[in-house]
Amino acid sequence: MLIIRINLDVKPNLNTMKTKFILISAFSLITLASAFAQDATVSDEELTKYATAMDSINEMSAEVKVMITDMVKNGKVMTATRYNEISKIITDETKLTEAKATPEEIAFAKEVAAKKDEATARINQAFQSLAKDYVGAATFNKVKKALASDAELKSKYDSLMTELAKDNPGV
Repeated sequence: MLIIRINLDVKPNLNTMKTKFILISAFSLITLASAFAQDATVSDEELTKYATAMDSINEMSAEVKVMITDMVKNGKVMTATRYNEISKIITDETKLTEAKATPEEIAFAKEVAAKKDEATARINQAFQSLAKDYVGAATFNKVKKALASDAELKSKYDSLMTELAKDNPGV
């Protein structure tokens, strides 16, 4: 028969345990910070893709603005000033009556609003597609977050956007 004796008088060396705990914790934090820092680093390619996607959305928005401006300028129903007045109150029948809006003015303002809404829906769909399929959702979010906290990256992004915007309508 085998008898195993346990010596209960032996106390663990607390200094050694504390040192090991501190070293393991420090190593874990360094590893985690290193992994996070590597993950948070935005490459030139990622920034360029993000900027290209954002420029495409800005260009589409500028095209819509030009389209709406042309519709209002070339519209025979009312002046641009009158359109601006009516478009702000288009959903409020009482205010439209107070403003003495004609049925033609109301119809025109609603037509312009419908075109704008349709174009905005297309822009939103394009934005989602570019973010998900072209840039990649994780990369898109990483770059967006980095731009908010990294002044140097933001400056680089702004320079890229200035260069890319040169061919946008209205620039």
